[in-house]
Amino acid sequence: MSSPSFPNLRITQHPLIQHKVTHLREERTDCKTFRELVRELTGLLLYEATADLPVAPYDIVTPMEPMTGHRLAPKVAFVPILRAGVGMVDAAIDAVPGAIVYHLGMYRDESTHQPVHYYNKLPATVNVDIVFVLDPMLATGGSASDAIAALKDWGAPEIRFVSIISAPEGVTRLLEQHPDVPVYTAALDRQLNDHAFILPGLGDAGDRLYGTQ
Repeated sequence: MSSPSFPNLRITQHPLIQHKVTHLREERTDCKTFRELVRELTGLLLYEATADLPVAPYDIVTPMEPMTGHRLAPKVAFVPILRAGVGMVDAAIDAVPGAIVYHLGMYRDESTHQPVHYYNKLPATVNVDIVFVLDPMLATGGSASDAIAALKDWGAPEIRFVSIISAPEGVTRLLEQHPDVPVYTAALDRQLNDHAFILPGLGDAGDRLYGTQ
């Protein structure tokens, strides 16, 4: 579903996704279950985010006879924003087994709430057709915007952003700074609090994925 206020936003309202997001948000959900839910939600969101990708004819032989089927035409890369985005990678690879995974490392400074870069593992030249940036939470949009800018500087021909929960502030920032990048998400929450956490949100996704504080 598109949002009239945010033309860059695609909200997936499938009942299974909404059910799993609610369970993900619960404070009592343990790390193991949280990781499993992130993985399941990532797979479901990627079905939406890849729904319009082109396919090419592909000749195969079934146990019965030859036929022409289809295979994904573009070469795909997934770029998780470290560290929470790593929790989405396994499901992404399950969905597109032939994809490449590159990493961008950023963390949010607790005092300024601004992203700090510490790792970039992109190759020297572009070797893919489309890049999906993965991060469970789109909060201020700082890390997301910086990651997208780095990918554009690298020369990525097409970029899509996939999150599980988004805040209006983050979606607005991407719309202003990268209006060509669609955002696929399961929920658009109310707002950020004074510490730049999403409300109602689910807390810190990285901490809940890895059992840290």
